[in-house]
Amino acid sequence: MAGSPLRILWVDIDSLRPDHLGCHGYPRPTSPNIDALAAEGVRFDRLYTSDSPCLPSRSAIQTGLFGIHNGAVGHGGTAADPFSEGLRRGFRSPRAHGSLAAVLSRAGLWTTTISVFGQHHSALHWYAGFNEAIQDGYRTWSAEGVGRHALDWLERNADRDRWFLHVHVWDPHTPYTGTPEDAEALGDGRPVWVTDEILAWHRAQGGPHSASEVLGFGNSPLSGSPSFPLLPDSLESLDDVARAFDGYDTGIRRADALVGRLLDALAAQGVADDTVVVVSSDHGENFGELGVWCDHHTADEYTHRIPGIVRWPGVLDALAGSSSASLHYHLDLFATLVELAGAAVPAHWDGDGFADVLRDGEVPAGRSELVLSAAAWTVQRSLRWGDRLYVRTRHDGYHGYPDEMLYRLDEDPHLQEDVSAAHPDEVSAARSRLEAWEAEMLKNTPGGCDPHDIVMEEGGPFHVWGELPDYLARLRATGRAPIADQLARRWPDAASGGGPEKIGYF
Repeated sequence: MAGSPLRILWVDIDSLRPDHLGCHGYPRPTSPNIDALAAEGVRFDRLYTSDSPCLPSRSAIQTGLFGIHNGAVGHGGTAADPFSEGLRRGFRSPRAHGSLAAVLSRAGLWTTTISVFGQHHSALHWYAGFNEAIQDGYRTWSAEGVGRHALDWLERNADRDRWFLHVHVWDPHTPYTGTPEDAEALGDGRPVWVTDEILAWHRAQGGPHSASEVLGFGNSPLSGSPSFPLLPDSLESLDDVARAFDGYDTGIRRADALVGRLLDALAAQGVADDTVVVVSSDHGENFGELGVWCDHHTADEYTHRIPGIVRWPGVLDALAGSSSASLHYHLDLFATLVELAGAAVPAHWDGDGFADVLRDGEVPAGRSELVLSAAAWTVQRSLRWGDRLYVRTRHDGYHGYPDEMLYRLDEDPHLQEDVSAAHPDEVSAARSRLEAWEAEMLKNTPGGCDPHDIVMEEGGPFHVWGELPDYLARLRATGRAPIADQLARRWPDAASGGGPEKIGYF
C-alpha cells in the first residue's frame, strides 16, 4: 500500500561475479557481510544480466527492457543512447514514466541514487524517476567516497517511512586499487585452474585484455603505475595471475565492508529489521574465460552471471537462507521487487516477476533459457540453457573468435574448449532458437531495427574503434604474427586505418 512503511536499500557492486563470494563457496573471506545477508535472505544463484557491460545493463534495469528493445547496447556511437521514442513520446516519455525509479516513486517511495554512473557514461536516462541524485563529480567511485554520502543520507533519512536508495560502488572494477597488504589479509584460496600450460596457451592468444595485454590493447596509461600494485600489465607467470586475483578480491572486500557499514547504519537508526536490502551487480568479470582477463567483453557465463541477494523482513522470512538455481534475468528480479513493493509492473517491461511464488514460501521455476547480449567490446549474442552456452559472434573485438561457439559448462566451467564442431546438431538448434527470439523481439522494437545492426554499421563496438593498426604492429612485434595476419584479413578496413576513431574516451 502507498501509505505503509517500506524502505529499500539496493547495493549495486560493479563487476561482481558471484563465484568470488563466500556465500557461493569462495574460500577467501572476501564477503563476510554479504554472506551474513545471504543467510537472512534469498540468493538467486543463476541470475544474469540480459545486456552487458555497464551502460547496457543498467539501461535494461532502469527501462525494464532488453537492449534490443531500448536500443542502448554500447558505450559509444548511436547505440550508446536509447532509441528515440518517436510518436510514442507524447507529452510524457513512456520509457521515462515506466522506469524502475519512476514506478517506485509513484508508489510513494522517495527514490535516490548515489552513483557517478549516469555522469560517467553520459547515460542521462538513468536519472528518470529518481527524486534525488547524489554525486561529487567523478570522486564517488570508491567505497570510501560513496560510503560517505550513503551514510550521511541514511543518518538524515533512514527513519522516513518510504524510500528507495540505490548505492553504487565500483571497487571490484579495474583498475584494482588494493595493496599487497590487503591481499595478504585475505590469505590463500585463489582459483587454481590456471596452470603454467594454460597460461602459456593464453599468452599465445591475442585480443584486448588478453594475458599478454591485461590493460586493454597494451597501450594503457595505467601501465606500470605504482598506484596499482595489484594490476599487472601482462600475465607472465602464475604469480602475476595470483596478483590479478588479489586485485579483484581486495576490491570485493572493500565493497563488502561498505555493505557492513550500511547495515550498521540501519541498525543505529532502528530500522534494520524492517528494511529491504538487495545486493546485485551490473555484470561480472572474466579471468581467462574466452581469453579475456580482468574485464568484461563477451556474452558469456562470467560477464553475464551476477549475484542476486534479497532480504525482505516479514515477507520472505520463510525463505531465509535459501537459494534458487533457476535461470532468471536481472529484469525478472527487479520486476519482482516492484511487485513485492505493491506497485504494478508496466505492461511493456520484459521482466517476468515472481512475487506470488516467493510470498508462498517457494522458489520460482525460472526460465528454460536466456539470451545474453554484448556490444561494447564485441558484438555477440548467446543462448544459455542447462549446462550449455552457445555464442554467436558478429564482431570478435579482435579476439579472433569464430562465428559460432558451443561450451559445456559442466565439463569446461572456464570456457577453454569450443565443442561446436563435435555437436553440429546442438549448434543448429541453438542458432534457430536464438534467431526465433530475435525475430520475436524485433516485433516490438522501434522501426524493427536491431541495435546490434547499428553497432556493426558504425564500424563495430566502440572500445575497439581505431585500435587495430597499432595492435597489429604489437602482435607482430611480440611473436604473434599469425594472429595479426588473421585479424588483418578479417577486418581489412580497420587494419588500414579506416572506420571511426574515438574522439574522446570520457
